[in-house]
Amino acid sequence: MVESLAELYATYQSTIAYIGINALLALSVYATLSCGQLALSSAGFMAIGAYAAAILTVRAHWPFAAALAAGMALPAVLAVPLGLPVLRLKGVFLAIATIGFGEVVRLGFVNWDYVNGAQGIVAIPQLAAVWLIYLSLALAIYVFWRLRGSKWGFALEAIREDEPAARTMGIATARYKLAMLVLGASLAGLAGGLEGHFTFMVAPNGFTFGRVVEMLVFAVVGGTGTFWGPVVGATFLTLLPEVLREVAPLVGIQPGPLRLMVNGLVLLAVILFLPNGIVSLPERLRERRAVRRAA
Repeated sequence: MVESLAELYATYQSTIAYIGINALLALSVYATLSCGQLALSSAGFMAIGAYAAAILTVRAHWPFAAALAAGMALPAVLAVPLGLPVLRLKGVFLAIATIGFGEVVRLGFVNWDYVNGAQGIVAIPQLAAVWLIYLSLALAIYVFWRLRGSKWGFALEAIREDEPAARTMGIATARYKLAMLVLGASLAGLAGGLEGHFTFMVAPNGFTFGRVVEMLVFAVVGGTGTFWGPVVGATFLTLLPEVLREVAPLVGIQPGPLRLMVNGLVLLAVILFLPNGIVSLPERLRERRAVRRAA
């Protein structure tokens, strides 16, 4: 039994690790969604954190803990001057502005010879163990759990539901929105540092617009109404390719195209039938049973 579990873990270690990393990224997007802001700068902050941690480990020979802390701190610091102007924007304008920030960061690394341009930094020591990834995720979940039901949590809900009304109630909306952008940037930087020290490399092609969409889909599929929804969505969509890899030969479709097709169908189904995400499914089933009993 123990040997079978050890063999299973060895086979799927990468998938297990990526569930934790993707959950952190989903929470980084949720941080701003929790106050009604569609900020899509997480890929840029992830790149900054990944490169900062990798440079400090490989070039400056810093201890891993210090490099990882710097990979969290630098995006958080840079989020302040970014957030002050862009958080005045709303909806799609905010999304476009923050996507543009991510692309500027990515292209900056592509053209920076010190980090080998488009090739990125390789031979990074594998210092991010799976237990460390899940410890980081547990701490992030704890932070959001503490926010729920607190003064900050109620303020964020008020801003998400009606920002002008929240402002008239005396809530400092700009401060709360900026704080959540900083928190999301820190989580994205942490995920970037962990990923770089797990996969042995960081490269600009890992922080494209597609990665931003992937993070947002994690949050939407899981559900943005609660902090555990993005974690559920990231877990489900990270495990899905492993299932499809077994199914693909049976249906005669390559795993890559099949995964994109199924991801699109899942997202469409969630938007149409579960607008509050997968986490709302048990409640919907209970409501249907109640209706049937009443009928």
